[in-house]
Amino acid sequence: MADKDLGKPTALRKIVAASMAGTVVEWYEFFLYGIAATVVFNKIFFPQGESEYDAIIAAFVTYAVGFAARPIGGIVFGHLGDRIGRKTLLQVSILLIGVATFLMGCLPTFDQIGYWAPFLLVVLRFIQGFAVGGEWGGAVLLVAEQCPDRSRGYWASWPQAGVPGGNLAATVVLLVLTNTLSDADFLSWGWRIAFWLSAVIVLVGYYIRTQVDESPLFEEARAEVEREKEMSYGVVEVIKRYPRGVLSAMGLRFGENIFYYLVVTFSITYLKTVVKMNTGDILKWLLIAHAVHFVVMPLAGALTDRIGRRPVYFAGAALGATWGFFAFGMFDTGEPAMVVLAVTIGLVFHSLMYAPQPAIMAESFPTRMRYSGVSVAAQVTSIAAGSLAPIIATNLLKDFGGPTPIAIYLAIACAITFVAVFFVRETKGIDLATVDDEDRAMLDLAARDAGAKA
Repeated sequence: MADKDLGKPTALRKIVAASMAGTVVEWYEFFLYGIAATVVFNKIFFPQGESEYDAIIAAFVTYAVGFAARPIGGIVFGHLGDRIGRKTLLQVSILLIGVATFLMGCLPTFDQIGYWAPFLLVVLRFIQGFAVGGEWGGAVLLVAEQCPDRSRGYWASWPQAGVPGGNLAATVVLLVLTNTLSDADFLSWGWRIAFWLSAVIVLVGYYIRTQVDESPLFEEARAEVEREKEMSYGVVEVIKRYPRGVLSAMGLRFGENIFYYLVVTFSITYLKTVVKMNTGDILKWLLIAHAVHFVVMPLAGALTDRIGRRPVYFAGAALGATWGFFAFGMFDTGEPAMVVLAVTIGLVFHSLMYAPQPAIMAESFPTRMRYSGVSVAAQVTSIAAGSLAPIIATNLLKDFGGPTPIAIYLAIACAITFVAVFFVRETKGIDLATVDDEDRAMLDLAARDAGAKA
């Protein structure tokens, strides 16, 4: 299959574009929400508490609701994606994300409808999180199952580059709005424009996704599941057959997910509340960091094709554990160059873990349950990792008055991921058909054992 794919670079680029289209939408909206939670939602959707951190924490709790919904979306979309295909589910997910985000821009404030405002925000956040939970697994598999084996790390990292791509888009939109509107106008109505603009990106992404086909590997696996009664798919099956693969993938995700939300989301809170920096300035500096992140992501993916998935991941976890101990000191200087450098270094370290994820996870599960495996591992972990990271960090800052406990928290998270890498086998260059063959042999062995016992 690899040789055939190598002869179709145009088709492969179309598949990558379809995958990235949804990822850009997903992260445009998630990053938009993360910034809005810090600079807008805490002021207009929640009552103000005694501390400036109280409303921020309340806003981050609604931020966490999206993460809580993601495993549900991962389970539902993963199960259906393994049954009816990646393409259809990806079209559904991008529409759901877009509708939820557009409606967020239409919500009345706390002063207008009281506690109905945060309630409706939570409902829409849940829908958004549900759709995002099914988006990532299908997006990365759309590429991973159709690219050459020897360069899967590179090609499958492109959907990951959609994360800084979406963040760049959100940052540009917010930067334009904050620079052209007064603070009062932005807080009153300007922020809504950023949420409404998501409709444009969604429609473009949906159209691109209608132009691609399912992978031959998936079509073959689906036909085999229909023929063979002992073969199955879905969440229960993947947990039953591949518990080590699921747990290892969750471990890989844990430190990376916490790291990302500390670098990208909590850093905004820290710079605004501790360093007392202007929102517009922060967004300009983040723009540079996201641009570097976008460029580095496929380079890190290509590196895994050369030296292996595990060495790159080890490096990312080890370097990530150090970030908190020097980054907050750089923030405290208040110097733009130091702030940009701190965030950029963090995102470069992050890419060493995030870029290899699609290839490693795709290579850990057979095709018949791959969507379920990668979705459950990635999205369940996000509840204990990314969803809580800004809340925990804000509380630590509030209680201790300094960033050292936050740095220790990050170091522990990255240490857990570092250990998890030891339990993942090196899969660089493996043919996904070989993974299916191993799965088939395992099923045959289980059937013979069951027959012997009978």
